[in-house]
Amino acid sequence: MNEKELQDFCRDWLAAWTGNNPDALLEFYHKNAMYSDPAHRKGLKGHEEIRRYFVKLLDFYREWKWEPIEIFPIKTGAIVKWKNSIPTGTEVIHETGLDIVEIEERKIVRNEVYFDRSRLLAAVEKRRRDQRLIDL
Repeated sequence: MNEKELQDFCRDWLAAWTGNNPDALLEFYHKNAMYSDPAHRKGLKGHEEIRRYFVKLLDFYREWKWEPIEIFPIKTGAIVKWKNSIPTGTEVIHETGLDIVEIEERKIVRNEVYFDRSRLLAAVEKRRRDQRLIDL
């Protein structure tokens, strides 16, 4: 992949995180890919495990939006610095993070996600507490 193709691939891949279409997102991943993030530090392996997680994750965060800030080509793919906006009920959390993305034959074979999710978890917990109060 040349640099422009890599930039386009990463932009399209990040865009696929927005909305609730786990199968479209999974199309960017090799069938034996490894995926890890702060919730799954040991990683998920292969489409079956990754898809189960993406189905739940994208369903919960239907309106979040991901955008690249910078894409740094590396020998095996890219390091992607991104920003996102995550609606969590009454507030929107804005985060910045990094992904290590290794690519073979236009498919992600390894994706490691790094960001501080403490504000996100606090907002989600607040949303759950507020919902329980409404349900009473």
